[in-house]
Amino acid sequence: MALRKPEDYLEGLRDGRVVYYRGERVEDVTTHPALGRGARHTAIDFRLALHPAHQGLVLADDPETGQRISRYFVIPRTSHDLLLRRQLIETVTREARAVVPLVKEIGTDALFALMIVSQEHEEAAPYAERVRAFYRHCRDGDLTMAVAQTDVKGDRGLRPHQQPNPDTYVRVVEERPGGIVVRGAKAHTTNAVLADEVIVLPTRAMGPEDRAYAVAFAVPAATPGLRFIASPRGYGATSAFDNPVSARTKMVESLTIFDDVFVPFERVFLNGEWRVAGPLAKTFVEFHRFTAVSYKPPLLELLVGAAALLAEYNGIDRAAHVRDKLAALLMYLETVRGLTKAAALESRMRADIAVPDVVYTNAAKYYFAAHYHEMVRLVQDIAGGIIVTGPVEEDWQNTETRRDLEAYLAGSARATAEQRLRALNLVRDLMASDFGGYLEVLAIHAEGSLEAQKLTVLMDVDLEPYKAYARLLAGIEDGGQAGDYPPVG
Repeated sequence: MALRKPEDYLEGLRDGRVVYYRGERVEDVTTHPALGRGARHTAIDFRLALHPAHQGLVLADDPETGQRISRYFVIPRTSHDLLLRRQLIETVTREARAVVPLVKEIGTDALFALMIVSQEHEEAAPYAERVRAFYRHCRDGDLTMAVAQTDVKGDRGLRPHQQPNPDTYVRVVEERPGGIVVRGAKAHTTNAVLADEVIVLPTRAMGPEDRAYAVAFAVPAATPGLRFIASPRGYGATSAFDNPVSARTKMVESLTIFDDVFVPFERVFLNGEWRVAGPLAKTFVEFHRFTAVSYKPPLLELLVGAAALLAEYNGIDRAAHVRDKLAALLMYLETVRGLTKAAALESRMRADIAVPDVVYTNAAKYYFAAHYHEMVRLVQDIAGGIIVTGPVEEDWQNTETRRDLEAYLAGSARATAEQRLRALNLVRDLMASDFGGYLEVLAIHAEGSLEAQKLTVLMDVDLEPYKAYARLLAGIEDGGQAGDYPPVG
């Protein structure tokens, strides 16, 4: 067991994995102009583990071995463990310029879900020790993990076994001595090209005819037959002056293709147990949406800070409508953060693992997604149209045009032209660039759509006690015992 350094992590990515970017094969993701930026960005987990100011949060003593490990691998046994996990994810994201690294967060979400399901469901019990062994492999090696869950799905109106192209959901096509062979593709696989391991989970509930698609497993990123088509979307900027966030960071989504990939049995965690596919997918989401709402606050803090800064620089910070907008932004931030904390505090135990409260988690995610575009509009309103009509870095670097910018782009007496321009550039990067568009779409669809959050809440909550309480107060029925109705307050 050994904690890795950033250079160890980057060296581990030089393993011959098959990655394509803009139609070309990438020989080394760490030296590629775009993907290399992503690799250096995700290495922040390892950099912070070396930083004395962050070690107390980023690292923890492993209860099983007594060794120092990444806190991501701490199996949550209490609400306090979940609160620390939330704080870890929020802190790392803030240090990473509000762009979550997502190379240990999502992988451990999947590991916790696999542990729970393999203990709760008799059909999955034979896989429990395999899951624990793989968890120890990742923990002791201080590895990074991506999760491939969302199948490309083909015709959304058809079940997996009904698809004209049977490979639109990842499936088992053959069982050989020692393992299985899988084929198909997963979409939206975050940072798989920058991870050591790829964990594959089912995306939905299955029926008996979908048995071949009820599969979960893990493979190294350089496994033969596995290839990635990496997306360039959202991070095309290269000027840190014009794009202070996206030019310094990169999250890499990929279309992840399994072209007859052989998976040894010791790395197979579900193989045809179709009744378990739905519970596994749902349990993973219960952890992953908690991770999602844990990394949202740093981005929302940026919205508040940028709006307040430009209100000051534009000389409108005392205007009543601006103060209303700033209040709305602050309440938005703290509502999301407060619901996330509540999800940890109201956790429930499953298989001796603390699971975040489903309703609070999904309420936080829904509230974030449902109001994000509205909050972007408020910041854009305060900033002004110059975020899309203003000059660029080349104009600032030219001594002749800089004189004009210094003379005409200064706002209030509290800011120079350069300070105001840099603040405007921050807003444009977040809200009026390819990165801004990327963030707006992710707000709706990442970690599940708005409808998915609503359905999850309705699936988790028993409405009968609420209806009984309403019937009682309406005079429709009498009686009832204490505890029969939902608590007040």
